[in-house]
Amino acid sequence: MIRLSGALLAIVLMVVFCTGWAFAQNAKPDANGGKVEAPHLEFVFEEYVTLGASVHPGATPYGDRNIVPITGGAFFGPKIKGKVMPGGWDWQLSTKTGCHSVHANYFLQADDGAIINIINEGTSCAAPGGKVKFLTTPRFEAPLGPDAWLNGGAYVGTLELSKWDGKVAVHIRIYRAE
Repeated sequence: MIRLSGALLAIVLMVVFCTGWAFAQNAKPDANGGKVEAPHLEFVFEEYVTLGASVHPGATPYGDRNIVPITGGAFFGPKIKGKVMPGGWDWQLSTKTGCHSVHANYFLQADDGAIINIINEGTSCAAPGGKVKFLTTPRFEAPLGPDAWLNGGAYVGTLELSKWDGKVAVHIRIYRAE
């Protein structure tokens, strides 16, 4: 085992640091001139998800819980369209700090007959006097076949209250990060 004195150890560490710093300064930039390109968003589809009467179990240790049944709706985009199947749920949570979370799990039926599971989650916290912007992170489970392109990838959605066919709904726009 080699033992180094304090001064010698400091010198060795300084040489290692300076060598690493010099190497980093001389590293060649990547194909984008050293800048990493930010992902862009590609529109996938928008949906109107109709909602039933909420079930309010009340306050929990985590906040005020609300459960909203999903009763139907429609979705449409450049590569896919269809209907929102009834039977899903949106589990909501409101905290005393002004934050709201959603956890929705439901099914879409594409016009080609494919049944696609979507899990859409998000949290939004209102800034004092500011407008609430609700962003979500949807995930898909599509069957193998023509709609399998939905599986994987990174998605982001926007969510706002709306109406569809005269019913209370949420309007969701979904984008894929590329």
